[in-house]
Amino acid sequence: MQKDELIQLHTLLAQIKRHLESQSSDYDFSEYGSLSISPVHIHRSKADHKHAIFVLGNHLASIISEDELSGIGRTSVRMQEFAERTGRHSPISNN
Repeated sequence: MQKDELIQLHTLLAQIKRHLESQSSDYDFSEYGSLSISPVHIHRSKADHKHAIFVLGNHLASIISEDELSGIGRTSVRMQEFAERTGRHSPISNN
């Protein structure tokens, strides 16, 4: 995926996050917030945006999952694995 495509995906996930926050204040996006990156930070690396997508995607998936056995629940677990892997600054092409 190209950097501009990652930024578009990051933008979509951030919009979903804002929508959920407007519906309820019960959601805690502090882990994503601690990354200090948003889709408008186009100067940040492709790896930074990819990590933010996985962290935010994991949290969004866990919010909408009913249980760990659902398809969405498995997606949440997989996103967490990706977030952990990219957080270790694994060798990722910065195209």
